[in-house]
Parts: sequence; structure tokens; C-alpha cells
Amino acid sequence: MKKKLLSLFAVVFTAFLLVGCSSSSNSSKKMTTLKIGASAVPHAQILRHVAPELKKEGVNLKITTFQDYVMPNKALANGELDANYFQHVPFLEQWNKQNHGTLVNAGGVHLEPIAVFSKKVKKLQDLKKGATIIVSSNVPDYGRILQIFKDAGLITLKKGINITSANFSDIASNPRHLKFKHSYEPKLLPTIYKNGEGDAVVINANYAVGAGLNPIKQSIAIEKRDSPYVNIIATRKGDQKKPAIKKLVKVLQSTKTQKWILHHYKGAVLPEKNVK
Repeated sequence: MKKKLLSLFAVVFTAFLLVGCSSSSNSSKKMTTLKIGASAVPHAQILRHVAPELKKEGVNLKITTFQDYVMPNKALANGELDANYFQHVPFLEQWNKQNHGTLVNAGGVHLEPIAVFSKKVKKLQDLKKGATIIVSSNVPDYGRILQIFKDAGLITLKKGINITSANFSDIASNPRHLKFKHSYEPKLLPTIYKNGEGDAVVINANYAVGAGLNPIKQSIAIEKRDSPYVNIIATRKGDQKKPAIKKLVKVLQSTKTQKWILHHYKGAVLPEKNVK
């Protein structure tokens, strides 16, 4: 009887040790901290949404929010961040060109359709001659703004112009003599619109949503779905191959996350993938 009890005790003790070792192994699973910079809305919100899922994958997100378009790329290039999430490819390409940078696109996530808001007219075509259009000083967005006015039949562009690098000097005809004023910080545009300045104000979706505006319901014109201005995860050259970055992009591009983006923002922010 003693031998049987001793044998049973030995089996139980061995099992306990194995469970203990397994538990210890799991609890000591190495976590990779990924420092990522993002605009507050919607980028940081999306990152917080996927953070628990990434934690299961061994990636801990440390999110730093930025209120402008200048500092995130500087911080990334200087090594203060591992990645950032706030910009589209034309913006990244221009920044690299102006700063001799080598930042790269690690993957697209969503589109923030830029839209035209007005307290003076209900349709873009209703703008009167000499109307003032207030836009931001963010040069990479000029092409997408011009495309909206071109599609509305209000302007034409010079032949052979690449829309992603177009400027207001590339307007070929402007029958209504619309005045495009482009010396304003992007974050100020919602306030400018609410104050009733200008005849129309063009606002990026992240600033519009952050100010309680819905581009889908409240704008008089909005960027088309097939826009090349998808917001991306940017990293330093070579870092896009790192496992933690790959996991981040995979989770953000997953059908589950893309559906969440579509439903959470009610179309004001559009997922890169065509999900329902």
C-alpha cells in the first residue's frame, strides 16, 4: 500500500512540476515593445483597438500621439519611434525627397477621404464666381483636392499632370475664378469652417472626425473611394521586414480590423480592403 501511495505521489508531483514549468515558460514569453507614433484620430484609436490582439502575438504597442504632420517622420528617422501611422504615400515620398529620407511604406490600412464643407452652398456646383476655397498648407493633398473640383466640372488641369504631385499652378481653366487659399495648418480647418470663413473649406477626415464632423453626411463633396491616398504604416528602410512590424501590419489589414474600421467610423474612415 505504501509503495502504491508513493508511486501515486511521484506521478502527481511530476505532473505538478511539468505544469509549473509550462506556466513559467508561458509567463516569461518575451514581449517586443513597438514604439509607434500616430495622429490622435483615427490612427491612435485604431491602434488601441488592435493592441490586445497584438499582445497575444507578443507585441506590446507603445503609442505616442502627434497633433501635426511634421514631427512623426522626424521622430521615426531619428530612431525615437519604430514606426508611425498618420500619412499616405504621396506625403511620405515628398518628405523623403525634401529631407533626404529613406522611410518606407510597410503596408496600407485605411483611407481618410478628404471632403469639402460649406455653410454657404449645399452643392459644390453652386459655388459662385470668385468664391474663396480654404485648404491646408499640406502640399501632398493638393492633387486630391484638385481632383474633387475637376470631377465636379469646375476646373480643368494641364495635360500630362500626375495628380499625386499636382499643384494649384497646374489648373488649366477656372471659369468661375475660384480662389484657392492654401496657407492654413490642417488642424485649424474645422474651426475655420465652424466660424463660417470662406465659401468652402476642404478638411482631412481625421481632423473632421476629431472635430465632430461627418464627411459622409455633412460635406458637399468628397473624395472618391479609388483614391491613391491610403494611410500607411511607415518604418525605416529594412525595418518593414522585422517580425513585430509584420505582425502589426497583418493585424491592421485583417478582415476583422478592416470591418471594425468601416462600422466604427460609419464610412467617414474607409478600410483599405473592400469589406462589408
